[in-house]
Formats: sequence, C-alpha cells, structure tokens
Amino acid sequence: MTWSERTVIRDGVRISCRDRGGDGPPLILLHGLAGHAGEWDDVARDLSRRYRVVAVDQRGHGASERRPRDVSRAAYVADVVAVAEQLGLRRPVLMGQSMGGSTAMLTAAAHPGLVRALVLVEAAPGGPTPDTPAEIGGWFDSWPMPFPSRDAAVRFLGGGRVGEGWADGLEERDGGWWPRFDADVLLASLAENARRAFWDEWAEVTCPTLAVFGQNGIIPPEDADRMLRQRPETVAVSVPGTGHDVHLERPDTVRRLLAEFLDGIEDTTPGD
Repeated sequence: MTWSERTVIRDGVRISCRDRGGDGPPLILLHGLAGHAGEWDDVARDLSRRYRVVAVDQRGHGASERRPRDVSRAAYVADVVAVAEQLGLRRPVLMGQSMGGSTAMLTAAAHPGLVRALVLVEAAPGGPTPDTPAEIGGWFDSWPMPFPSRDAAVRFLGGGRVGEGWADGLEERDGGWWPRFDADVLLASLAENARRAFWDEWAEVTCPTLAVFGQNGIIPPEDADRMLRQRPETVAVSVPGTGHDVHLERPDTVRRLLAEFLDGIEDTTPGD
C-alpha cells in the first residue's frame, strides 16, 4: 500500500500521519494505546478507492512526538481536530480502536459539527478503572527489552496477525528491536480514564455510530448493553472468535462492516 507521510504541528507538538490519499470523503484512523498508524494497513486496503484515508500516530506513539508534556484526553482530541483542519479533511469519519476509540468518541462529543460518523472498535465509555495503569505497567515491564529479533517480538506479542501487527510498531536499533514509545508517557495518558467514565460524553454524540466488539474482547457485555440503551440508534456488531485486537485478527471483516456502515449513511448524513 502506498502512502505519504504528513506532519501536523499543534502547540509545538509533532503529529505524524500516514496519508493514503483518495478523492472521497475523509476517514481518520486512530490506533490504541501503544499502537501505531501502520496497524490499520490491512483494514485500510482498498478503502482509498472511495475515501481519503489518513492514519494517525497519536502523540507519544510511533513517529509522533515521543514525550509531549500534555497527555490529557483533551490534548488527544485537539490533535484530531488539528489533523482534520491542517490536512483539509472536511467532516471526517473517525474510526478508533481501544484508546483511539476513546479519543474518537470524545472528539465527536465535543465537536459534533466536525464529525460525519463515528466507528468504535473495542471501545466504550467504561471506567473508572483505577487498577488499569498498574496492570498495563506490569505488562510493559514484562517485555524483554530489547527483543533479540522481530520473530521473537511477534511470538511474545501474541503471534499470528496480532503479533505481526504489534511488531510492525517496533524499530530496529542497537542490535535489538525496541518500542517507539516510552511506557511512562503512555501510563500517564491513562490517568483520566482510570479516574472516571465517559457516559455523559457518549450521550452527547449525535452522529451515526458503529460499535464493533470482539466476541472475547475486553468490553463487558453490560457496558455494550448500556451503550445501546443510551443511544439505541447505534449499530453494534460482535465479531465471533476475536479478542481486543479484532482489527488485526479479522481486518477483512472490519473493513466490510465499515464499508456497509458508511454506505448506509452516505446519502443520509446532512451537510454533504
């Protein structure tokens, strides 16, 4: 897949994007915690025939600013707005997985006139989850840094498509394979999610919404049920045999669900 690297600067912070081009309506893709823009490659395949597809390395990740001072939820949201404005992405569809889904949801809630539609992949209003930073910190501590080879990283990070997707976010240097993030920065970015839930913000989302869950993912069924009770117009799908990284495990399915959803709103969303 061909793409060009684009850089957005907001308040002195560098945000790197993969712009896959296309002349159609814009689609912004947001990865989860410790992820990277490239993990959307299989989902994004062929989409540029109909959409302008831009995948973002969010602050603290990948090729973007590694140690930004501000890692609040508001900062992540403001970055999405800056990407849309600086790259000329008028009323984009926002699609995010996990923490990226949280960013997408909060952006749609805070800027209803900006967002055409919202797609959440294994993401929910959740919280509060005070133990999460310590649990994820322990997981980061278990990584054998550096990985001696890419194959070793793939095996450690889950094997198969999931391990490959995570390993694609590593960089080779100094005789090993290293993550392109600092764990303390990412753990700090979890602080607000650990303290509170975002159900009020979920209720404020007004655009068409698709929620994709892994059958064996991390979103509790009661949270998914509450999302639908609060916003019954939401389209929700559970993908059989998948976990939290459903977009890596079943990219063809996620791409199909996305295309069907966007086809359904293409002629009904105001402001086109």
